[in-house]
Amino acid sequence: MGEKEPIRYGWLKVMYVWTILIAGGFGLGLLTMPEQLRAMFGWPSQDPVLFGIVGCVYVAFGLLAILGLRSPLKFVPLLLLQLCYKLIWYLVIFVPTLMAGRVQMYGWVFAGVFATYIVGNLIAIPFSYVFEKEAR
Repeated sequence: MGEKEPIRYGWLKVMYVWTILIAGGFGLGLLTMPEQLRAMFGWPSQDPVLFGIVGCVYVAFGLLAILGLRSPLKFVPLLLLQLCYKLIWYLVIFVPTLMAGRVQMYGWVFAGVFATYIVGNLIAIPFSYVFEKEAR
């Protein structure tokens, strides 16, 4: 059997705090002041239902990350979910938009913030534990 990588509890907690602050804060902003954020970032008009769904998901990430501070390993799937959807966003949305030369300023902001999550989660997530086969 292979050796397990060490669990980086400090990194896990940093990523949970980052999620609370950035995702949770952004979600609260989307829910409480969507027009101000839209104007600040120069976003096009959005359907309030879709905007609200995104806001609620980000607030949920923030709330679950609070629980992750208490039980870092139990909530690793939250970080894995964020890693996956941000990588998919890069591949399916950002790269094609970049190749077409149509990235707006807010796209670069999202790309930068998402990059911090991708790098941080790649360091924090104990993949040997995530993909370990359970003993029966």
